[in-house]
Amino acid sequence: MLVSGGGGFIGSHVVEALRQRGVPDDSIVVPRSRNCDLRLRDNCRDAVRNCNVVIHLAAPTGGIAFSRAHPASQYRNCSLINLHLLEAAHEAGVEKFIALGNLLAYPAAAASPLREEFLHNGPVADTHLGIGLAKRDMVALAQMYFVEYGMNVVNVLSANAYGPRDRFEGPESHVIPATIAKCFRNEDLVVWGDGSPTRDFLYVDDVVEGILLAAERLESPDYVNLASGREVSIADLVKLIAKRSEFRRRIVFDSSKGRGDPRRVASTDLGTKLTGFSPKVPLGEGLGRTIDWYKRTLRESVPR
Repeated sequence: MLVSGGGGFIGSHVVEALRQRGVPDDSIVVPRSRNCDLRLRDNCRDAVRNCNVVIHLAAPTGGIAFSRAHPASQYRNCSLINLHLLEAAHEAGVEKFIALGNLLAYPAAAASPLREEFLHNGPVADTHLGIGLAKRDMVALAQMYFVEYGMNVVNVLSANAYGPRDRFEGPESHVIPATIAKCFRNEDLVVWGDGSPTRDFLYVDDVVEGILLAAERLESPDYVNLASGREVSIADLVKLIAKRSEFRRRIVFDSSKGRGDPRRVASTDLGTKLTGFSPKVPLGEGLGRTIDWYKRTLRESVPR
């Protein structure tokens, strides 16, 4: 079994879950970018050799600032990985290919809650054009490889994942880990935008469960959302993180910065119907786990 991106945030949790389900270590292949660049087709061929299942998580991700500044490179790199890994899997006779997408693939103007039938009904938002379009293209590739080759390729479109081992610093960090990190600095917490947009967040353990359920139960060319089905405003999210982090300084919303889509929450009806997926970790509990992990990591990193 190949887990592309298996050394990353979500991927490392997928590998742990597979081990807990009894999959032997020597049956889990995790290519690492430092010596296996999956943008190159030959590397993809080597990676999938002797694998009958591919869980495809590898992608160049980042926060809104990163995606806005790198639309072409995000699209190019993600698309090269998608196409070359899928083609290598086809050539190798892989039995099941599960690809992780996200809600950014939906049209900017799509009504919330986002339903799977809305996916192709308009352009992706400019704020995340590269990654959003690449993830939507992966859904189309699943359809094409099924029609022409009968290949079993499915996609799951995940809400914003968060949890331990996420990226908490730098332009690649997303709103929850970035906000947690800011709460542990001795400075005011500056938030991009006015705090009014709403989002759907899913704890990493629930994301992993949804991916593995799709691997077991979803059949090509279906694709489903993985989401909590509940929305929270960025303002309320930031205040909740600040409270749980015991943050004592000011929270400042910078309205001069882009705020992204005004609303992005997904329907979970189809995913529940086709896979039985049901999220287990409420936002407050998930944030508490993530903050506790970050605090432990900070303590462990302090020289003694």
